[in-house]
Amino acid sequence: MNLVLIGYRGTGKSTVGKILAAELDLEYVCLDDEIAALAGMTIPEIVKTFSWERFRDLEEQVVKVCTGRDGQVLDTGGGVITRLSNIPQLKESGIVFLLTATVEDIVRRIGSNQGRPSLTGTKSFTDEVVEVLTEREPLYREAAHFTMNTSQASPRQIARQVAEQFRKSCQ
Repeated sequence: MNLVLIGYRGTGKSTVGKILAAELDLEYVCLDDEIAALAGMTIPEIVKTFSWERFRDLEEQVVKVCTGRDGQVLDTGGGVITRLSNIPQLKESGIVFLLTATVEDIVRRIGSNQGRPSLTGTKSFTDEVVEVLTEREPLYREAAHFTMNTSQASPRQIARQVAEQFRKSCQ
């Protein structure tokens, strides 16, 4: 059984995921790191050299490989759910937790991070966050077994709540 974290970038998936892996004695796997290793280049390089579509193709391959193993905390990229074939893969491999946050918190958390390319390329950062969240919200909800708002608690508190729910769900 895996514990899968989904949600928009900046909602705390990586921070909470690392805490969870340690607390539950599971392997922590960052799908973005797996994609970069597979491609031999960073995500911005993949997108710039090829396209977002190529990145999603690689992501789909990595999802298939990683969901074929057990005992992991899977930290997914924010758009993993946009490739619809990933949703059943993630759900069947474990318990899926959607991490959410307010737009203001997301912008504050990742506004200065240049590590990821723009998703729209045409809007202000805040407008992009609002637009992309609006588009993805139904897919996030479809994919998730549980939802946790990370604007309302510390990463450690969120990890504790997720771990408790994960343990209950595994019984």
